Amino acid sequence: MYMTITLIRYLGSFLLVAAGCLLSFSLLAHGVDDNTRQFLIANQGVAIVPYMYFGAKHMVTGYDHLLFLVGVLFFLYRPKDVLIYVSFFTLGHSLTLFFGVWNDIHVNAYLIDAIIGLSIVYKGFDNLGGFKRVLGFEPNTKAAVLIFGLFHGFGLATKLQEFEIGQEGLVQNLLAFNAGVELGQIFALAIVLILLSFWRRYESYIRFSTVSNTLLMSGGLLLIMFQLTGYFVS
Repeated sequence: MYMTITLIRYLGSFLLVAAGCLLSFSLLAHGVDDNTRQFLIANQGVAIVPYMYFGAKHMVTGYDHLLFLVGVLFFLYRPKDVLIYVSFFTLGHSLTLFFGVWNDIHVNAYLIDAIIGLSIVYKGFDNLGGFKRVLGFEPNTKAAVLIFGLFHGFGLATKLQEFEIGQEGLVQNLLAFNAGVELGQIFALAIVLILLSFWRRYESYIRFSTVSNTLLMSGGLLLIMFQLTGYFVS
């Protein structure tokens, strides 16, 4: 009983902290901090290390990408399944990252981030079995992860497009940025998997799975709300 009350308090605190973080992060979601901007601008032509650093930093601090991955991994227990789903996500965001920047396709950053928020809501709803109850069937989860990965890639592309990246060394810089994203993703996933593996030892993991995924959906809804507000206000 005591453990239950304590966990509920922690979850409540998490929701408040998440809301505050989303609010403050969303205000900066479409900007790159001045230090990073100056760091990249100072490196003309091929700049492997700076772009790898920027890619890794963006993924590690990319709460929207990480929340989606938490939802994807929540009920995945076998390493093989984790590898498959993460590969689909990686393929999706890598394709649109290259496609968007290479072809100079500009999409509204607020709308893309709102769709990324929708991907978080989708995964939480899927984990709760919502589609089976509402539609009578569950959409193909691998296809959904791949499709939302495409939108996450456009989100990554919008960050790079804030710079006037020259054609000189563009391919190398894109490869370096994407490699940094993957390194950051591996690091973040390792932490997430360790935490989930630890929590899975306790009965509370399944008992509070509804609360956990409801919180996940709440985070996605907050992100959608903030991004749409930014879109209409800007």
